[in-house]
Amino acid sequence: MTYVVTDNCINCKYTDCVEVCPVDCFYEGENMLVIHPDECIDCGVCEPECPADAIRPDTEPDMEVWVDFNRKYSEAWPVIVTKLDPMPEAEKYDGETGKLEKYFSDKPGQGG
Repeated sequence: MTYVVTDNCINCKYTDCVEVCPVDCFYEGENMLVIHPDECIDCGVCEPECPADAIRPDTEPDMEVWVDFNRKYSEAWPVIVTKLDPMPEAEKYDGETGKLEKYFSDKPGQGG
């Protein structure tokens, strides 16, 4: 089992999760985070830290697409280990549906 970040992170990018991760397996894109599924040790401490409920275990239905998505972008984006402020309009976008198609950016974040 591993944990993955889903599309509810897009345009929110809360980073409470990176602060508690014991293995630093979060990677930062311009407007979301991902988890490297091969680095995640399945401890689960990140899941309850996400205010947007964007972190899910891969054992939930239809998570295979998110495992592949997280793997792809974690191999392209920089690692992030430091908590940052969320995106300016995070509360506005939290819970919106269809964010992957509407807002996703494949550009890397700053990392750090």
